[in-house]
Amino acid sequence: MKKANLFIFLLLPLFCLAQSTVKLKGKISSQTTSLEWADISVTSSEGKIIDGTTSLQDGTFEINIKKGFYKIEVSLLGFTDYKSEIVIEKDTDLGTITLIENATNLGEVVVQSRKSTIEQKIDRLVYNPENNVNTVGGDVLSAINTAPGVVVQNNAINILGKGASRVMIDGRMIELTGEELNNFLKSISASDIKNIEIISNPSSKYEAEGNGGLINIVMKKGARDSWKNTITASYDQSKYGIFALRDNFFYNKNKFRFSASVNGKTGYRNINENLDMYFAEESTKMDVKTKLNEDNLSGKIAFDYDFSENTTIGFQLLKDKSNPDFDSDIRIDKYNAQNELESYIINKSFLDRKSGNKTYNLHLITKLDSLNRKLSFDVDYFNYNSKFDRDFIANNYASDETFVDVNQSGRNLSNQNIDNVSLKADMEHPLQWLNLSYGAKVSFTTSDSDVVFFNTITGTPELDTNQSNQFKYTENNQAVYISGDKKINDKWNFQLGLRLENTQTNGFSKTLNQKTVNNYFKLFPTIYASYQKDENNSFSLNYGKRIRRPGFSLLNPFRVYISSNSYSEGNPFLKPSFSDNFEFAHSYKKILKTSVFLNSITDGYGVIFTANPETLTQVITRENYFKGITYGIGEIYSASFTDWWQSENSVYFLGSDIKFIKNINAAPVNGLQINFSTNNTFSLGKTTKLQIDFNYTTPYKSGLYETGYTSGLNIGFKQDLLNKAMQISFLVNDIFNTSYLKDDVSIVNGVRQVYSQHESNRFARLSVVYNFGNKKINIKERNFGNEEEKKRTGN
Repeated sequence: MKKANLFIFLLLPLFCLAQSTVKLKGKISSQTTSLEWADISVTSSEGKIIDGTTSLQDGTFEINIKKGFYKIEVSLLGFTDYKSEIVIEKDTDLGTITLIENATNLGEVVVQSRKSTIEQKIDRLVYNPENNVNTVGGDVLSAINTAPGVVVQNNAINILGKGASRVMIDGRMIELTGEELNNFLKSISASDIKNIEIISNPSSKYEAEGNGGLINIVMKKGARDSWKNTITASYDQSKYGIFALRDNFFYNKNKFRFSASVNGKTGYRNINENLDMYFAEESTKMDVKTKLNEDNLSGKIAFDYDFSENTTIGFQLLKDKSNPDFDSDIRIDKYNAQNELESYIINKSFLDRKSGNKTYNLHLITKLDSLNRKLSFDVDYFNYNSKFDRDFIANNYASDETFVDVNQSGRNLSNQNIDNVSLKADMEHPLQWLNLSYGAKVSFTTSDSDVVFFNTITGTPELDTNQSNQFKYTENNQAVYISGDKKINDKWNFQLGLRLENTQTNGFSKTLNQKTVNNYFKLFPTIYASYQKDENNSFSLNYGKRIRRPGFSLLNPFRVYISSNSYSEGNPFLKPSFSDNFEFAHSYKKILKTSVFLNSITDGYGVIFTANPETLTQVITRENYFKGITYGIGEIYSASFTDWWQSENSVYFLGSDIKFIKNINAAPVNGLQINFSTNNTFSLGKTTKLQIDFNYTTPYKSGLYETGYTSGLNIGFKQDLLNKAMQISFLVNDIFNTSYLKDDVSIVNGVRQVYSQHESNRFARLSVVYNFGNKKINIKERNFGNEEEKKRTGN
């Protein structure tokens, strides 16, 4: 009965108040005189333009508008923008709005016609990447990599000092991670980005999963009654070539909004991996060369229809299909105590893989009254499937290249299918004294995987039950949240939130007849406070509790053999980790942003390279093995040294104090890391730009691993043609071939192991972008409600 009452309460529509037309007027002036031609715009809370005008010669303006809750913005070249929120219920006179003239000192964000590159808000850092040449003609992933304090490396998107981050588009989660997420982001044009929001401590409205915070991609929007089509073609040349072609179409007419996209990519990428193990009496050196097929085809169809001024319904379908086959050549050299080659193993394998996902979303948004109380519903279904067939044979050879025997020969067959259904309701309930929001979500996930291993060493396939496994995993999650935002005065703003999540998991291995059950109920509070001391200085303080659930693949006891004494497997007993995140930030004149942060982690999990010196066996596992804190301080400096040179710079000092909570026969190592980056845009004319970017990360120690340095120098060039309808750009990425993971050292059971992974980071890219239509976009992008579950499929 209580649940029924709650459901009725969420659905209960408040009667719409009559909306008669009223007058909104005011006057725009500087500190000394009235201002003519100032732009006054009135928008809804979603950012949709309702009406607008310009000020007259005496600075006055007048707009006829319906009653309701609006955002007012006033802008004029050479002055700081004015923004305000207001509830209009009768004729309203805003009085005199005084605009502050921009300073013109060098070193500040000087070019007055440009948008501010970096803006600090109460719970996020907003970054505008439009001036970076390396993002124009590129994709969303490359744009994210230019954001301050964000690093994209080895299929992971990390906020420095926080860890792997989740990604949203227009405030709605993307359900993918790892390589699948990167491929999706590469299918979206960077030219459609308005800005990138870096949310290190997300509010209670968002799922609590993910220690690394959120990256929100805000897409450009424009006027109604418009259409636009963008075609992008690019070619990357590294050791192999990759060709990508995508088309994005947007249509907005009256009450109907429609978008469709088709994205295709073909080519190959090379990956080189090295793993050296140093035992007491001998050592082994493994070298892996992989040629990965990048063939991918994806598409999206989305539409929204306004039944009335207050109610919108929409549907979205996203489908992706990949065939990431790869050939691997693995060589394992064995050396004696005198470092003399004794023997080696050659392992050749081919993996035939097919994967895909389908996501369906149905949503309803209804505005309940003129005070902008808004109720939204999302129903989502997500399916991910992956199949692969891997044949391999590993042969033993003597040091003189004489064939000895077959070390191992086998065939792995694997099928994995993940289904998720989720339902979500969110309510925005602004009050006169408090902006209130609350909501609920339920999610149901099922993951089935079937791994079969055949031993083919005799030439006849024989089923090996010790290396085969059937595993089924179910996870159900129920969550409710409430959040309140209160602006005390012009200086102080506070936000409090609380999220409750109840989770039930059940993992069952049919082969082992092993069942693992885990139920937990957790509270996730969030607190934000901001203080605007004066025009030049603002401060913020926030806290949030987060959870990091293992990806579905990590829970599967799937075993991949490299040789008879080397394999990798998942862990069905892996539990989620938790973190308490604190951050203090200061912004000075919008050009210098300082942040100090600390994260306390419990039940942390990760990859362990375990070596047994007695059997000379290596096992790669995933365990909950550490706790501790990570901390740091970051500085971001934005400057325009001349009218043709704009520079964005950041430096981060990061540290850790990690301790092991499980006996893995290893000692933790901790140290200091420094990350520096600089992005510089040079205007060589009205239609020509040059971009030079550089980043460097020092070697560092954290927990089980000690990692070597990384660096990268990128140079890009862009030329606008046909009145900016066409753009041609050329990029040379990672010129010195140094931006890869190197010398990742761990010592377990007294065995030193050194791992490196080198992907195709150095490449040359030629891109051509062509836009036609009226070049105005007003498309409502919407992602999906089962964001947490879909994200974890690629972990």
